Amino acid sequence: MPNILIIDDDKLVREATRTLLTAGGYDVVAVEDGKAGIAAAKAGQFDLAIVDLFMPGMDGLKVIEAIRQFSPNLPMIVASGFMFGSECPQMPEFERMANEAGALSALYKPFRPKGLLQAVEKAIGAAT
Repeated sequence: MPNILIIDDDKLVREATRTLLTAGGYDVVAVEDGKAGIAAAKAGQFDLAIVDLFMPGMDGLKVIEAIRQFSPNLPMIVASGFMFGSECPQMPEFERMANEAGALSALYKPFRPKGLLQAVEKAIGAAT
């Protein structure tokens, strides 16, 4: 059973994602920030990480960079719900940032359950 790490500061998103993936047959560890995510990634064996791009303290790009130092082949999906306002990157920019960080895909929150499961299946399949 694949083991997935979720790193997201939004408790509702984190728990909903955990519930959906657990129901889909995955083992899931969910943490609330970048530091906890890096510590969990170091301590565990994961098949995939889903990383929120915009988090206080340490953004998702820095989290991905840190995890890549000790787990360079871990597939990652970047997620963000920060789509509005002048400070927000436009959609193509968000996807470019995700690709440059080494993420296999980018999900916009709120994502649909089917879209999340398809992205997870694709990412895990690409890693095997």
